Amino acid sequence: MSPEEIAEVRPRLLDFAAEMLGGLPRKDQRAAGELYVRGLLTDGQRKSMVPMAARLGTDHQRLQQFITSSTWDYAAVRRNVARWFASVQPVDALVIDDTGFPKDGDASPCVARQYSGTLGKVANCQIGVSVHLVNEHASCAADWRLFCPQSWDDAALEDPVQAARAAGRRERAGIPASVRHTEKWRLALEMIDEMAGPGGWGVPDLVTAAGGARPAVAADAGYGDSTAFRLELEQRGWQYAVAVKGTTSAHAGDAEPVTRVLGPGPGRPPGPAYPRPPASLRTLAIANADKIRPVTWRHGTRTAKDNPDALMTSCFLAIRVRPANRDIPRADDGSLPGCWLLAEWPPEAGEPTDYWLSNLPAGTPIEELARLAKIRWRIEHDYRELKTGLGIDHFEGRSFTGWHRHVTLAALAQAFITMIRADPKVPAPG
Repeated sequence: MSPEEIAEVRPRLLDFAAEMLGGLPRKDQRAAGELYVRGLLTDGQRKSMVPMAARLGTDHQRLQQFITSSTWDYAAVRRNVARWFASVQPVDALVIDDTGFPKDGDASPCVARQYSGTLGKVANCQIGVSVHLVNEHASCAADWRLFCPQSWDDAALEDPVQAARAAGRRERAGIPASVRHTEKWRLALEMIDEMAGPGGWGVPDLVTAAGGARPAVAADAGYGDSTAFRLELEQRGWQYAVAVKGTTSAHAGDAEPVTRVLGPGPGRPPGPAYPRPPASLRTLAIANADKIRPVTWRHGTRTAKDNPDALMTSCFLAIRVRPANRDIPRADDGSLPGCWLLAEWPPEAGEPTDYWLSNLPAGTPIEELARLAKIRWRIEHDYRELKTGLGIDHFEGRSFTGWHRHVTLAALAQAFITMIRADPKVPAPG
């Protein structure tokens, strides 16, 4: 936003920041928080502290002290932002993803040479895992975790020299003892529990109180491929539509286990089992090619002569399957639970290009399955806006807490933009 646009919306920014930062104990902290958010919103190539302070006409040490050493709880601010969004916008899904923050050197907390889907390669970077509250028109980057690589976890390293080095790095970055190397999907579950679990933020309660249905969970194959992740979601009562690889194995939905009859003799009688081995989702989808149909899941923004309404349309098939994994509990009759397999098969492709599993009810229309499977496009919008416009990846500090505070205030700044865009009386920024 230009300085002129900032000046125009400044009264609303002051009110919004006061509400979101209301839990900060001191007036000077709340003022510094609004100043930092204003710096993130103001046009400029870099949103690190020194150039932001120069644009704001203040001492960068004021910003640095607020981010690195002032005492305030960033989780409470995230809670306020998430609850605000859930109270003013419908929430169709909680969308999970992660994004890379490229870095030079090895002093930034949890930086390592690791694969980043954002960068498309192994690079020296940090990885932030995030959970977003999403509908078709707006979204909120509600909660974040900084992924801790094994090289930053002294308890996970057998070599005493490497462990001692990791312990020193952790101490310098101020990484809490509770933060350890763990799977990204476990970090996602931790955030979902924070938003919706007992004693948490109460996000689903706000959604249902406004007349909405409980949100579903959506994620790409980096999360959906984990059987344990899907089982944990089901145990918590969440419906989901998550991407998976086509090599995932499953039985057809109408497959039934049978019990072999053996003759008399010693040994335990066999239990029920499926008579044929499972097939890949790719094989099951191709075998049901006759069920392909065109599906429109949303309106886009780019119109064309042959598509004046900017309809987002492709071809899909949806069939019932029974994912086969030894960790999936079976019923007493030996049967595996059924779920949806959604496969996208564009007309120009020789076979399906994308696959999702979903535990939505058996009567769910294919249009709703496709809409929820595709709704994670909003998270790409969020990452693009947070990075190109709000400098979420410009933080140059070396503290774990500082990183979390910076991304929290960037999410607050994005929430303010969302509020402005939703108000037709105020010109929308950017």
